[in-house]
Amino acid sequence: MSRNLALLSASEVAKHNTVTDAWVTLYNRKVYDITGFINEHPAGGDIIIPYLGKDITQIMADTISHEHSESAYDMLDEEMLIAYVATPIEEEEMLNNRNHTPVEVRLQDNNNYALDEFHDHLPALDKLSIQTDYEADIKKHKFLDLSKPLFPQVLFGNFSKDFYLEQVHRPRHYGQGSAMFFGNFLEPFTLTPWWMVPLCWLAPNLFIFYVGFVNQNKIIALSLWLFGLGVWTLVEYCLHRFLFHLDKYLPDHPISLTLHFSLHGVHHYLPMDKYRLVLPPVLFIVLAYPFYRLVFSLLPFYMACSGFAGGTFGYIMYDCTHYFLHHTKLPAYFQELKTYHLEHHYKNYELGFGVTSKFWDVIFNTEITETFEKRN
Repeated sequence: MSRNLALLSASEVAKHNTVTDAWVTLYNRKVYDITGFINEHPAGGDIIIPYLGKDITQIMADTISHEHSESAYDMLDEEMLIAYVATPIEEEEMLNNRNHTPVEVRLQDNNNYALDEFHDHLPALDKLSIQTDYEADIKKHKFLDLSKPLFPQVLFGNFSKDFYLEQVHRPRHYGQGSAMFFGNFLEPFTLTPWWMVPLCWLAPNLFIFYVGFVNQNKIIALSLWLFGLGVWTLVEYCLHRFLFHLDKYLPDHPISLTLHFSLHGVHHYLPMDKYRLVLPPVLFIVLAYPFYRLVFSLLPFYMACSGFAGGTFGYIMYDCTHYFLHHTKLPAYFQELKTYHLEHHYKNYELGFGVTSKFWDVIFNTEITETFEKRN
């Protein structure tokens, strides 16, 4: 079962800073009421008092000041955990909550249903909103700490390739909002809302289509547009399978693992992150440029416009579909596709590379079926 505890703003937690009303936080996320524990602290209550209303992550880990055992952390969780510090997005949700409905964060109960394991069948969709317990996850897997920026942890983590690949494909859930990637001024550049894709590319795509359509035979223009759209479905499959899941062919080096994580690994690590589901515009330009040069070198200009417009329209539909498969309720056909894609994340990431259709998975024998299950 999941533990449901209230969310509190950091400013609210900071108010509880006296010996008769003493709260502290761990990982700037978990809130503990330690009022009754101050006088029972083995090293004396005086060492705790300066931290009342503040975060104790650093001092708890400081072995020079006072070494804490695993049981100390367990005692905090079992006896004193009362709430969670809201992320910026969660805090905004609370501020906009006109009906004053209690806002809760749900944490994964690893003893009952571990979402970071691969399953024979797709977990119920309501379970995909259960937040990973950051502290329990880092203790169990010794991989990444979700309360800290992810990029430097991968780059300097000194993980072996086998360990990295085994861990990065186990889904975690940050909760509402997005985990820190860089944790500095670069952070906004790592977040892309789904609507940015049609906003950036639909108008240029329609213009290129128009140029091709009015300057050649209409049947030829439409045929090439459809051909480009069909080619995109194969490109989508190949990019996903042979670039995004280069996995086994990666050099066993921190830089290659970090590039993998930045390109696609972070999506498998945090599959329900709404802002890391589509390609950032700059990355799309980098990936699309070789195809642009190829198409316009092989075909006359106006024919190339029609074919390239079909292919890029396919990309726009792909990225929007990818977001919808993760985060919206869909009609029957798309609901089946949603289940299929989520099985790629939660059942077997080595199969099921088609996002907008299963067609190329069937052709190349990489379709996920009941007989294909990813084992631990």
